[in-house]
Amino acid sequence: MNIENLKNKALKNERLSVEEIFFLIQQLRNKNKQEIYKAADEVREKFMGNLIYLRGIIEFSNYCRKSCDYCGINSKVKDVKRYRIDEDEILKACHELKRNGQTTVVLQSGEDLFWTKEKMGSLIERIKKETDLAITISVGEREEDVYLYWKQCGMDRYLIRFETSNKEVFEKIHPDDNYEERIECIKTLKRIGVQTGSGFMIGLPFTDDWDIARDIDFCRELDLDMIGIGPFIANPLTPLKDNGVKHDIDFITGIISILRLANPMAHIPATTAFDVVLDHEGRQLALKRGANVFMPNSTPQKYRIDYQLYPDKPCVDESAGDCANCVVGRILSIGREIGKGPGHSIKTINN
Repeated sequence: MNIENLKNKALKNERLSVEEIFFLIQQLRNKNKQEIYKAADEVREKFMGNLIYLRGIIEFSNYCRKSCDYCGINSKVKDVKRYRIDEDEILKACHELKRNGQTTVVLQSGEDLFWTKEKMGSLIERIKKETDLAITISVGEREEDVYLYWKQCGMDRYLIRFETSNKEVFEKIHPDDNYEERIECIKTLKRIGVQTGSGFMIGLPFTDDWDIARDIDFCRELDLDMIGIGPFIANPLTPLKDNGVKHDIDFITGIISILRLANPMAHIPATTAFDVVLDHEGRQLALKRGANVFMPNSTPQKYRIDYQLYPDKPCVDESAGDCANCVVGRILSIGREIGKGPGHSIKTINN
């Protein structure tokens, strides 16, 4: 078993075994990382090209019915100023992010049931009619008929992380969630034809490198269109506040590389949390090491400080325009290009 052979399997889109993924993780641990980075970048270039798609996130509500032990906006955290952005302000933000070259809007919130099937459907229809943006929704677990209705209204994609494939750990840190129900939501979205994103956290308490290997393999098993991962960062307002670890940026971006080798045809974003580990450079490293999507924060600036899933979140004091300009500069600085189309899944749709 060696890195070159595993790269060649990835170039042919052959599935890596859990044991092969674990081998790659150990190579990262043993400082044999440059070869892994290079292999992942080669696979990324073959399948995804040099385009980086911009997907603007609007965090439109920080109300949440769940009490996940790591999340800074969970229902039990009292020191949070709760907000909901109204439909007109969301539309204004959508128009702005489109002007800034972002071709997808990602509507993200806590599990806020104020946004009913019908209210969310109306918002989706209005965004699609007024902007023709690709639309990703990320609002948690809902019933199949709700997902179907939103798809009919114009939703293109849905993002819901499984966080860990270790059922025991999942249920330990999600006191009011059910592992099977979360996975069934992901499978339902795939079955009804919605482009589906999911992912996991690196370094969760009670997990080890075998868990990471199984998480990466589970992404392949689920046949995800987009895979978002990031480091676990302990939130000081939550029960897991004392379980934080000091992340090594080379290791966690190396997990992006291995994720790319195991999932050659998935969109992989350089998520914001990488910049927490290495300020203003973490996401560039992720892009150099296998990622191909960047998700600027397009939330109106006045709300950002109150959407703190984890501490030290970057860009909370910047406007959407500031973020947009910064992002373009970061992408061009590493010799990549901005994607002009919607950046749909290459598994199902020709971009």
